[in-house]
Amino acid sequence: MSPTLRTCVRLVGGAAILAVLVWHLGTAPFLDGIGRVDGGALAAAAGITVLTTVCCAWRWSLVARGLGVAISLPAAVAAYYRSQFLNTTLPGGVLGDVHRAVSHGRDAGDVVRGLRAVAWERCAGQVVQGVLTVIVLFLLPSPVRSAMPVVTAAVVLVALGVVLLGRALPHAGPSRWARTLRAAGTDIRDGLLARRAWPGIVLASALVVVGHTATFVIAARTAGATVSTVRLLPLALLVLLAMSVPTNIGGWGPREGAAAWAFGAAGLGAGQGVATAVVYGVMVFVASLPGAAVLAVAWFDRRNPRAGRVNPPRPRVIKLEGAARG
Repeated sequence: MSPTLRTCVRLVGGAAILAVLVWHLGTAPFLDGIGRVDGGALAAAAGITVLTTVCCAWRWSLVARGLGVAISLPAAVAAYYRSQFLNTTLPGGVLGDVHRAVSHGRDAGDVVRGLRAVAWERCAGQVVQGVLTVIVLFLLPSPVRSAMPVVTAAVVLVALGVVLLGRALPHAGPSRWARTLRAAGTDIRDGLLARRAWPGIVLASALVVVGHTATFVIAARTAGATVSTVRLLPLALLVLLAMSVPTNIGGWGPREGAAAWAFGAAGLGAGQGVATAVVYGVMVFVASLPGAAVLAVAWFDRRNPRAGRVNPPRPRVIKLEGAARG
């Protein structure tokens, strides 16, 4: 499947989810969610996003250093803000990460390693999020609690199958599969499982999940949900998990669909779920606006390469005595 066709499929998928929601629920939940957003919710989202962005950037810097394409934390924070803004405004939800990977790879002199660093960093975050989600769904009541033993067993079996398949396939030789497996093994060993890296990666990923979950709970409260936080936590993690599916339009689509289903199955109403997802989407968009500033500064620097530069001192002309003498 060509990249253009994949993009079209993602756009159609996100649009179809939104169309089905509007057909069944009308536009009232969407308008209600937008109308309920207030300054307190936006300020809370912006503050939490500072923490989660720094943690994501720290995780990325740890992985990138292990892969030999190190990036400083301040540069990683700026690039991560930029990627978050692009992810929330462009279709698919991953174009910002692609831009971040390619830009860093070019700066580091190795685009392939830059792409791999971002891919492994995002993968590590998803793994930690998945583990925490399974734990919460096991411990707290949710619409999927009864199915969790089966789901967990299936996930474990798939993971074991992938590990066994990776061990069974030949790692030696010049074939493409062998080179890919060797590269993946080296990346995992040096970038993810290194002693100096994995504790920070796990901690940063856990803090990111906590921050995103807290933002969703604030969005639910802003949208009018009055149930206990214990009931909201599993729903928040289910929606956050659905948001990782790259089939959306600027972040919209799977998030609203998953929230409508989760809240409806929990007896809170599908409309309440959509309103919560809309509030969350607005909060996340506003919190990502520093990324637009990063883009603007980069654009200005490209258009004005001399801006911000100190004029070099003029060379001093030293007259030599006797130079004019015969």
